[in-house]
Amino acid sequence: MNITTIIGARPQFIKAAMVSRAIAARNRRAGAAAIKEKIVHTGQHYDHNMSAVFFREMNIPEPAVNLGVGSGPHGETTGRMLAGIEKELMADRPDRVLVYGDTNSTLAGALAGAKLHIPVAHVEAGLRSFNRNMPEEINRVVTDHVADLLFCPTDTAVSNLAAEGITAGVRHVGDVMYDAALVFGDLAEKRSAVLDRYALTPGRYALATVHRAENTDDPVRLAAIMEGLAGIGRARYPVLLPLHPRTRQALKRDGHALLENPEGHGPVRLIEPVSFLDMVMLEKNAGIILTDSGGVQKEAYFHGVPCVTLRDETEWVETVAAGWNQLAGADARAIAAAGAAAKKGQPLTVYGDGTAADAIVRLLAGAD
Repeated sequence: MNITTIIGARPQFIKAAMVSRAIAARNRRAGAAAIKEKIVHTGQHYDHNMSAVFFREMNIPEPAVNLGVGSGPHGETTGRMLAGIEKELMADRPDRVLVYGDTNSTLAGALAGAKLHIPVAHVEAGLRSFNRNMPEEINRVVTDHVADLLFCPTDTAVSNLAAEGITAGVRHVGDVMYDAALVFGDLAEKRSAVLDRYALTPGRYALATVHRAENTDDPVRLAAIMEGLAGIGRARYPVLLPLHPRTRQALKRDGHALLENPEGHGPVRLIEPVSFLDMVMLEKNAGIILTDSGGVQKEAYFHGVPCVTLRDETEWVETVAAGWNQLAGADARAIAAAGAAAKKGQPLTVYGDGTAADAIVRLLAGAD
């Protein structure tokens, strides 16, 4: 069986790493029934610390193809991805296209496969924020409606698909990000020196990530988020903010004063994007995590760290219900208040037992 995997952004590298590892393990046992995987990287994330270094740290093969699309308007980048992926699929004619998550790379891969009548499998299917203003919501909805094999991380995701009339090919497999947290958490402890590099005391700093278009493209929302982070930095913990390229450009656009003090030691400390294992180490040891990333919300829970979500809604409603996650939106006072009140919640069992990738590979093999 030949599979073409489409990835392009940090969370997808991590998810794909777990499935690629499971494919390799199966191939060692399967002999003639091996799965051959070709990885196509769209180049959506092109910064070295957000792309190439991930493959080295996670010990997975470099992509066979890098389309080098980079950033730009949604229509332009998605169109360029679609054209590049289509070319690869027409040349290879794989048995299946495998996509992850909710990025433009996900949408482009799903559309290219569907238009060429190549079956599409979607890892992390069924997630919904119910906010159609988010491009990620459009991406995940469209992808789910063209995929024929839908790997859901939770029962809620299965229910969301059923509400849209999608029941065929739906499988509840658990969350590959939980697999990754188990595998790479210990590895980060052995290899990462990021705490020493930035003179951080475990449990005595806040970690923030900001990259969603709904926040970076809106100067008012972005300014309010930065004000809220600064409030936490003054009142509770200093805030460490690895700066996504999109966010850096937005702060530069707005003439934000934070850029005048790079890597300073004020309430909010800007640093360059960090490697994957360094990010895991920062998450594990933070006192609070503040983020607009869906993946980082879950990673916070997996590492036992309270989270404040810098959005008005979340796909990971279970983390909110269990008390691990608070929705603060882009309101400076709400962010500061949530940071002050953040605490650990109740244990969750909804994300599986750390074997989601194995289940996905078994189902892929069965769909041959």
